[in-house]
Amino acid sequence: MAVFVLDKRKKPLMPCSEKRARILLERGRARVHRMVPFTIRLVDRLMENSVLQPVRVAAAPGSKTTGLALVQDVEAVDAITGEVVRTVVVRMLLELQHRGLAIRDALTQRRGHRRFRRARLRYRPARFDNRTKPKGWLAPSLQHRVDTTLAWVARLRRWAPVTSLSTMLHRFDTQLLQNPEISGVEYQQGELQGYEVREYLLEKWGRKCAYCDAGHTSLTIDHIHPKSAGGSDRVSNLTLACLSCNQHKSNRDVRVFLAHDPKRLARIEAQRKAPLKDAAVINSTRWALFQLLKTTGLDVEVVSGGRTKWNRSRFGVPKAHGLDAACMGRMDAVERWIQPVLSIKATGRGSYQRTRLTKHGFPRGYLMRSKSAFGFQTGDLVRAVITTGKKAGTYLGRVAIRASGSFNIQSSTGLVQSIHHRFCTLIQRADGYGYSWTKIAPTKGDAVMGRSPTAALSLPGHAGDSRVIG
Repeated sequence: MAVFVLDKRKKPLMPCSEKRARILLERGRARVHRMVPFTIRLVDRLMENSVLQPVRVAAAPGSKTTGLALVQDVEAVDAITGEVVRTVVVRMLLELQHRGLAIRDALTQRRGHRRFRRARLRYRPARFDNRTKPKGWLAPSLQHRVDTTLAWVARLRRWAPVTSLSTMLHRFDTQLLQNPEISGVEYQQGELQGYEVREYLLEKWGRKCAYCDAGHTSLTIDHIHPKSAGGSDRVSNLTLACLSCNQHKSNRDVRVFLAHDPKRLARIEAQRKAPLKDAAVINSTRWALFQLLKTTGLDVEVVSGGRTKWNRSRFGVPKAHGLDAACMGRMDAVERWIQPVLSIKATGRGSYQRTRLTKHGFPRGYLMRSKSAFGFQTGDLVRAVITTGKKAGTYLGRVAIRASGSFNIQSSTGLVQSIHHRFCTLIQRADGYGYSWTKIAPTKGDAVMGRSPTAALSLPGHAGDSRVIG
């Protein structure tokens, strides 16, 4: 895991290792600039006197989570063949969790309150005909995904000498996913040419067998209703099955095969008809993100999802959002991909609404007029050290403030309530995100299935503190 390094004027230098950062801090040559992600600022060096290497930021857009990777492309000439070998060295992996669903629910609730007031309390004429949407308009829940991704690209550019960007322009063809009537060489080499269908099925069915929930084995594509009985090739009729279940089911209908397990049958029937909301989100935001990335003035590399999956498969890299970003583009090898992943959860910066409402829109409680109390604000990263009592211990996490001075802290062990503010020490101001570290520890089965099991890690230099931040 890399540590970001800034010069004395806060200009980005090459990231360094944790060990070197610790040595620089101990010798007084650096100061802590930011805790998460851990960033130091040198006091005796300028960017003009340093040698910088090109660093690339790769983004793999997703509906709920976007993968980000800070990588360095190292090119060398093979002495035997004379070919240029491109090795991708992973410096940092990040996973950005969006809050688009929360924004959608908040707007839906607000719309309901407005309709209630308009219809019940007083008459107000509808104004939907008076408003026009600009070209390229996106719904707020979709615009949030684009904005947060761009915000973190800009942050990485402030902390590292980024010279180029990469993104994926993959597309799920929702019309053909629903319409089995395709033409023209099976819609130019088949329904989405294999990759999108396989990847869509892996995501839809949770990367496990639909009939026995086996997860650490090779999976095959199975027709829920067999073609011999009139079943189609559309994705709503496809599922994942392990080899033994596929052979045992043979060409029987799923209702016959699972007659002894009606609960699993009902679950499969409900899951296969799941809507294509996630695919629609990607289709709606992919071009907007690409156009805004071009406005940065950096070289933007566009890659396909098929090549990304091919890279992961041939290098034995498991499936994960951050690793998808690291495996984008042309490469001959990938190094240092087994490292902690910084999980970033968008939490927002609070609410302008200071009144809590019932489901009918009537007030039921009021929040503090001020968003800060005793020098703290909800979302701040704090450390609380309690030496006596039932809650004795050290807690590190995001704080929720009260006007009374009795705070709540979200730590790795859960929610710790009623911590007095005098025990809290500010570590980092709230910036609208919660942070946690996870460690990739792939096994042979995980490499086959594309999984990425994780385990919590602590911040560098803070061993023994709570491991989940926010």
